[in-house]
Amino acid sequence: MTSAPSVLVVLPSLVAGFLACLGLIVAIGAQNAFVLRQGIRREHVAAVVVLCTAGDLVLVTAGIAGLGPLVASRPAALTAARWFGAAFLAYLAVAAVRRARRPERLDPAGTASGTERASRRAVVLTCLALTFLNPHVYLDTVVLLGSLAHQQAAAWAFGAGAVLASTAWFTALGFGATRLAPLFARPRAWQVLDLAVAAVMAALAVTLVVA
Repeated sequence: MTSAPSVLVVLPSLVAGFLACLGLIVAIGAQNAFVLRQGIRREHVAAVVVLCTAGDLVLVTAGIAGLGPLVASRPAALTAARWFGAAFLAYLAVAAVRRARRPERLDPAGTASGTERASRRAVVLTCLALTFLNPHVYLDTVVLLGSLAHQQAAAWAFGAGAVLASTAWFTALGFGATRLAPLFARPRAWQVLDLAVAAVMAALAVTLVVA
């Protein structure tokens, strides 16, 4: 009968997983830009945070369970995901530019005539697409984190640390964005944000195509 791993074995792996995942997700990207925007709008924030965290949980678990080598050995699948992801990011970039042409203002009550709230279904589908149509997610989360986990003394503790980092980051990003609400009461701030989002989405789309 094997004994449970000691704290001295589990804790370093937990911390390593936390730092590794945080290093991968704390960057300007399509998913983070989307979470930030939803947080500022105070629109279905809890659903977005839960979906992003759950997505990382599924992908990290799959990577540690052994899906990483399988994904890496299927270049055709990664190529298809890359083109689908690039097309979707390009669509989001165009949509952001169109929004910037008619900047809104923050309306917490959702009563302003110029502010159109997105449906929960639309937000959920966009969040899922940004999570699972990006091939970099599979390479970073499934392949890289999966490989790193098996270099640790406690692979699943590493995975738990990674998911903990994901939970902390998306919660802070989504719900912490409300502190920016006074700034985004001005239409010009929304215009700048949407143009920045458009630039990020377009750059990532180009990166996916030329990679």
